[in-house]
Amino acid sequence: MSRGVLVTGASRGVGAEVARVFAAAGDRVVLHCRGAVDRAEAVRRELAGEGHGVVSADLGDPAEIPSLVEKSAAVLGRIDVLVNNAALYVDEPVAGSRRLGHPITETPYDEWVAAWRRTLAVNLEGAAHLTWCVARQMIDQEPADGVRRGAIVNVGSRGAYRGEPDVPAYGASKAGLHAFGQSMAVALAPHDITVTSVAPGFIATDMTAQILDAPGGDAIRAQSPFGRVATVEEVAAAVHWLASAEAVWSSGAVLDLNGASHLR
Repeated sequence: MSRGVLVTGASRGVGAEVARVFAAAGDRVVLHCRGAVDRAEAVRRELAGEGHGVVSADLGDPAEIPSLVEKSAAVLGRIDVLVNNAALYVDEPVAGSRRLGHPITETPYDEWVAAWRRTLAVNLEGAAHLTWCVARQMIDQEPADGVRRGAIVNVGSRGAYRGEPDVPAYGASKAGLHAFGQSMAVALAPHDITVTSVAPGFIATDMTAQILDAPGGDAIRAQSPFGRVATVEEVAAAVHWLASAEAVWSSGAVLDLNGASHLR
């Protein structure tokens, strides 16, 4: 039975591949993006099947989130699966600076505060507010015959455990997302809604290609005993399984997906 799936941050990378996997399995997908509507539309056009859509919204603005859910539900009929994938990693470098991120010893206080506020607003608060809106819809609206009431999958990060010294707000936001997901797994289980998270390590995407092709790329690949980084296909396959009926008993889990590059 076809499900309605909302994937945030779906104009490229992991989010786009997650959309492709669900669509290939016969589901209808809304691809969320913040501003890259043309790129998201290009992904939508290549999805298998029919009934897909694109909706833009800034997850860092709580006022935009209810509308995102309403527009997505209008396309899908009902949101049966939510994938909280959208996230900020680093801001653009400050003019005249090569510094990426906000390392504590190199970042002025005002830039530090701004980085934390924006990162948490999108990565943690945005996911929490979106989950509230979608979960309430899942509870209030009956699913189609043969479709489970709901599944929510959060895309977290190995950085929540391994540490992110150059982008500590990102690592903290993902640790918070994991904890939030576990709280929601307990809160929503009585309603037959599962909540899980994946915690990937480094992933090969168009956004990370420059880093992986640089002199430090070999050191990144060497973090895993497999000698490589994850592919978007591997991450998307894990997300798809966690949203499946077979994965119900994994609710509350955080799946480490890092090629044994960090063990806990």
